[in-house]
Amino acid sequence: MIADAIRILKNNQYKLTKQRRSLLEYLSGHRHDYVEVTEVDKHMRKIYPTMSYNTVYRNLKEFEQIGIIESKNLAGGTRVKYQCDFSKMHHHHFICRNCGAVLELEECPLDYFQEQLPGAKIEGHRFEIYGICADCVAAGAVQQ
Repeated sequence: MIADAIRILKNNQYKLTKQRRSLLEYLSGHRHDYVEVTEVDKHMRKIYPTMSYNTVYRNLKEFEQIGIIESKNLAGGTRVKYQCDFSKMHHHHFICRNCGAVLELEECPLDYFQEQLPGAKIEGHRFEIYGICADCVAAGAVQQ
């Protein structure tokens, strides 16, 4: 499950330490939901009590820069998730506000916006849709 991430690490000249392997194993359990960085830190310190928050945070930043994880900043802090699909690095999400499930969207709306900005050069974007997933709707999680 983490073979793609290990390949990306090595291709970017990062060593695969036992701490990084443990971090990848933990994060790979969060392909379909975001986890708070503080929870990642707690998990890693249970395994490696002398590991500093700075080391965890630095590794998460490096993983994000090379495309192993995705992050988002919320009022409560930063959350991260393991890459959904290493063969399709550019993608967008639907995020359930009830259960936190993250579903990958197939299409990118960037062309629609580029058409509205003739002559402009878009340099980046992030697109997320929020709502209640089908499972939560079926379970009655939607307030009428």
